[in-house]
Amino acid sequence: MSFDKTKTDAEWRAELPPEQYRILREHGTERAFTGQYWDHHETGEYRCAACGEPLFSSATKYDSGSGWPSFFQPLNADAVAEKTDTSHGMTRVEALCRRCGSHLGHIFTDGPAPTGLRYCINSASLNFQKKQD
Repeated sequence: MSFDKTKTDAEWRAELPPEQYRILREHGTERAFTGQYWDHHETGEYRCAACGEPLFSSATKYDSGSGWPSFFQPLNADAVAEKTDTSHGMTRVEALCRRCGSHLGHIFTDGPAPTGLRYCINSASLNFQKKQD
């Protein structure tokens, strides 16, 4: 899998705060119910915290009870790449920013209609852009 916008590890380390670097570039996670967007309800767009790529709309965000921001679909079909993740003794589907390859979270099949999917995303992987009135 190749990504449009790549930087060296040193460039990512210099650009991102340590916690975001750990999550976005080292495939980490934040603790449930601690991120700034898990209980966020403003109208707008969630973008990749590393490269600014639009990823999710607030119209597809819902409360999954998981403690992480959850969406039932990306903003468009090309926004999120998927990769099999076999870490931690389980098989999951990892969600990555299609533009820069940053780790966003994981995708599960226990979401609401119409997709049945739950994009379980780290708040640290996102920046929010409020919709202008």
